[in-house]
Amino acid sequence: MTELNSNSVDVLVIGGGNAALCAALVAREAGASVLLLEAAPREWRGGNSAHTRNLRCMHDAPQDVLTGAYPEQEFWEDLLKVTGGITDEKLARLAIRESSRCRDWMRKHGVNFQPSLSGTLHLSRTNAFFMGGGKALVNAYYRSAEALGVQVRYNAPVERLELENGEFRAAWVGTERIAARACVMAAGGFESNREWLREAWGQNADGEWPADNFAIRGTRFNRGVLLKFMIDAGADSIGDPSQSHCVAIDARAPQYDGGICTRIDCVSLGIVVNRNAERFYDEGEDFWPKRYAIWGRLVAQQPGQIGFSVIDAKANGRFMPPVFPGETANTLEELARKLGLDEATFVRTVREYNAACRIGRFDHTVLDDCHTEGLAPAKTHWALPIDKPPFRGYALRPGITFTYLGLKVNEAAAVHFSGVPSANLFVAGEMMAGNVLGKGYTAGVGMTIGTAFGRIAGAHAAAAALKKGVEHAAA
Repeated sequence: MTELNSNSVDVLVIGGGNAALCAALVAREAGASVLLLEAAPREWRGGNSAHTRNLRCMHDAPQDVLTGAYPEQEFWEDLLKVTGGITDEKLARLAIRESSRCRDWMRKHGVNFQPSLSGTLHLSRTNAFFMGGGKALVNAYYRSAEALGVQVRYNAPVERLELENGEFRAAWVGTERIAARACVMAAGGFESNREWLREAWGQNADGEWPADNFAIRGTRFNRGVLLKFMIDAGADSIGDPSQSHCVAIDARAPQYDGGICTRIDCVSLGIVVNRNAERFYDEGEDFWPKRYAIWGRLVAQQPGQIGFSVIDAKANGRFMPPVFPGETANTLEELARKLGLDEATFVRTVREYNAACRIGRFDHTVLDDCHTEGLAPAKTHWALPIDKPPFRGYALRPGITFTYLGLKVNEAAAVHFSGVPSANLFVAGEMMAGNVLGKGYTAGVGMTIGTAFGRIAGAHAAAAALKKGVEHAAA
């Protein structure tokens, strides 16, 4: 056994993504010595944060790259809608308010912003995009951390902690014991742990194990080892293990690290059918940035965990084009064959949908009046007939970004044991996102939670280590 000199470390940060880096930077700014342990090798550092591209921000007036205003109450109502009320309002509003005052701090650490990208409908007002994407953000934070004297170690997965009466004493990386005065855990969820996903989702009525057909949009290193250890050690947990940020992605996406470019964004412009060539949900329920993340779970509940997004030529230019071209055909029958669907059923589904369309004034930038009548499920907006060739189809699979099962926290991001907050053990990012996200998702809110609670956790960890108060957790 080897042991790091505990006198040299005030705050230990476990994880290497956005939340961990925010915690490390804030703790270091508060005067604490900081060691950050990243499970991945350097070239894969940053976890899922490397695949992100924007931050959902509250603001009361236009701000540089953000247009209009996005007040706290509207942000809260958007979150309430996608979570169905399964959220801690106090913690959610804390994250929302922190999102309004973090960007100057981010810039100080090298993060630059740009206006929303073409094709990202409705996000110019609500979301600030990172110039260079999440990879640039992660690299900027690592540069700043190293310049400030944060120690960083790669290939250092933490398997267990040493705890005493709810307080942190040390972490173990293999046979090495690393002691510190306080600790922030930000090591991600369990989305790349296939066995745990299988356990969470179980078998469906057809005897299938849905999780076997999931792709992981993000890092292969988020296996939930530390999360499982903490739950087994008696830490209070929160969230449903089957809930996650689960998006409908291209069925040809890689098993891991496909990132945002694997998403299929044309769902609201056409129809989605399952393996039986039947529709199963309202494709026009709401704007895509608010509702795109429900489609992974919807597809996961279909036979074979596969769906098919179908559009015609009228949809061209109205969505972010996918990386891989879809199947193209000049007739519906030909498209059905290319997608492996029963021709007669597929053609009947499309024709019934077309006949039900009531066309008003089509406008994909608003909740328009183009809808279906007498069709189940209905399409409530943007319902145009699929009748102009060439027709296109994209096969969809569920893509897990991160899981929502996590550790319960308070406003100081402290881990709880039987309702009692720890004095020196904190958690941020995906490991506690379930406090705010009970289900559902809206674009950019994961980075909001990670940034807000990463900074809060870092400030409180430094205060615990240095025996100081916290004037403002995210100043």
